[in-house]
Amino acid sequence: MSFEQGLQWMNWLLCWSLGLQCVEYLRTQHMTSAQGVWAWSVQQADIPNNNPAMRALLEKLYSPAWHATHLWLRLYVVADMGVSGVNLGSVMFLFVSTLLILVRWRGAFNGGSDFMSLVVLTGLLIEEVLRVLVDPEIAAKAGLWYVTIHAISSYFVSGWVKLLRPEWRSGRAMTIFLNGGVYGPLPQHSLLRHPRLAQWGSWAFTLWEGCSPLALLHPLLALPFCAIAALFHGLVFWYFGLNRFFWAWMASFPAILACSGTLGSPF
Repeated sequence: MSFEQGLQWMNWLLCWSLGLQCVEYLRTQHMTSAQGVWAWSVQQADIPNNNPAMRALLEKLYSPAWHATHLWLRLYVVADMGVSGVNLGSVMFLFVSTLLILVRWRGAFNGGSDFMSLVVLTGLLIEEVLRVLVDPEIAAKAGLWYVTIHAISSYFVSGWVKLLRPEWRSGRAMTIFLNGGVYGPLPQHSLLRHPRLAQWGSWAFTLWEGCSPLALLHPLLALPFCAIAALFHGLVFWYFGLNRFFWAWMASFPAILACSGTLGSPF
């Protein structure tokens, strides 16, 4: 995959991911209303009292009417960028918009998936800013490598942290996590309750994550790595309902595929 193709696919997948997020935000507006469980009147307590101007601005921005307008505008920009392609204005708007949403949710609505969305957006922003300063190919490489380094390091750190934990090495952690899935505990006769199978599964994903930097050596390594990653996030979606994780990390795969095999000379 060329760098230009990587940018195109990363943009399309990011727009799809952000679009789904917008729809999710719009469907939960009743929860962010003045009577909702996530009312801004409660969450604004995080804003220092010694900054009344900031409190007043955020109070306006996060009022139900303004917040809804923001989300619809965000959805329009996402759709336009998905159809028309990346441009600096759209990426800048979505970057600032994402930061405002993160503030609204005290840092994150859905944990790591929100931050991975921000990483991919930042990669596109880097590419668009550098495009007016340097050769477009260098700009594309810089943006894609930024996303690749963050994505690969997220898997790498996760794998080696698991390796240091005895409950992951024994496989007990996998069974414990799966018992907390959205469909309730595993059936009593589930194969995943078998200690040996749980241990093998745990080690398989731990080693896959820990060896993730090897995907950068060659496209033939990057492709199966991304396929396994898609399976991994698909299973997380199925068992835990974390739909955002699947699409947020899928948006980073074109960067990994485009950068693989170019490790010796990223620029």
